[in-house]
Amino acid sequence: MNSEAGVSAVEGEVSRPRSREWLARLALVSISVAAAALASEVALRVLGYRPERLPAMARVHDAEWTTLLDGYPSNPRGYFTIDLRTPEAHARYQWLAPRRFDAIAQRAPFAVEFRYNGLRFRERPPDGKASGRRRVAVVGDSFTEGQGVNEPDTYVRRLESRLNAAEPGRWDVRNCARRATDFPALDDVFAAAGQYEPDVVVYGMVLNDAARAPEFEARQGYVNDWILDHTRMQDGPPIDPGLLDSRLWAFVSDRWEAQRIGRESTRWYRDMYGPPNAGGWALTQQSIREMDRRTRARGARFAVALWPLLVDLGPRYPFAEAHETIRRFCATAGIPFVDLRAALAGHDVKELWVHPLDHHPNEIAHQLAAEALLPLVQEER
Repeated sequence: MNSEAGVSAVEGEVSRPRSREWLARLALVSISVAAAALASEVALRVLGYRPERLPAMARVHDAEWTTLLDGYPSNPRGYFTIDLRTPEAHARYQWLAPRRFDAIAQRAPFAVEFRYNGLRFRERPPDGKASGRRRVAVVGDSFTEGQGVNEPDTYVRRLESRLNAAEPGRWDVRNCARRATDFPALDDVFAAAGQYEPDVVVYGMVLNDAARAPEFEARQGYVNDWILDHTRMQDGPPIDPGLLDSRLWAFVSDRWEAQRIGRESTRWYRDMYGPPNAGGWALTQQSIREMDRRTRARGARFAVALWPLLVDLGPRYPFAEAHETIRRFCATAGIPFVDLRAALAGHDVKELWVHPLDHHPNEIAHQLAAEALLPLVQEER
């Protein structure tokens, strides 16, 4: 027998057991993975798991924007005092959406009411300022307007109350905010606020306010704005997963998708105040400087109060760099600045949400913001 052939035969004899051993191990691993997946599937079914979805929020308003309702599908904190399913609420609000009201009342019955003036501010119309009184105008978007918060509980009203507690009858504070408004539209909001002849203007800034360069806006896909949780909203009736639908697959895919969107959303906000949106951030700085210049020209004072996004208020807050960028800009421009993140620190963000679907600051966060702004406004005399 040829020696080389003998060696090959021996190697072949050795390789076959090794191949069988490898296949056996692979089969064992496959069986183990399948068993673990099956056990997980059974456990998730026993626990009644299904991807968490809630009926979508509802919003209804009249054509003139004099009255608006934000409706929520549940009332977990017992804060919402309006139940659209009651006869009283039906009689009072049905005119807002005659054809849709009953459907809205069933889907999102717990509501907050907004009354607007002719400037579409949640405030009384512009009026003359009484002699000896000082007036504050707070400019902003839905955070300042108080989405999900009853009007007396907004930080504008709380600030007014605290100021007058210290100096009775001396202060007026006006809510000059319009929801869903960013730059450059915030320039118009600021101009309208001038009709109140304020002595102090506070701009309640939110990270999504910045102007966006066209190239920055064009490259963005779907992102979660960290304010409304669209990923858990269900527009139609709840879908009951079928018997053959995998709960394990739903569990894994739901979390993978949430993490993916979360990463993209975080990057989007960070980029808004970095090189990818350099043009938009430059326009935003220009607008804020112009607000300050025009306020000073009227003999009044201007300040910026920055709201954090209610994601994680601890050391791992993902937008600290953006806050620092805005703080440095205000310092360079000589604009008084308050970071409201400090006022809200130490609280679990879920304690500060309006609703699990709506991560606008609730009445607790508004109270904390008012306390933080009190020294700033008092110093502006």
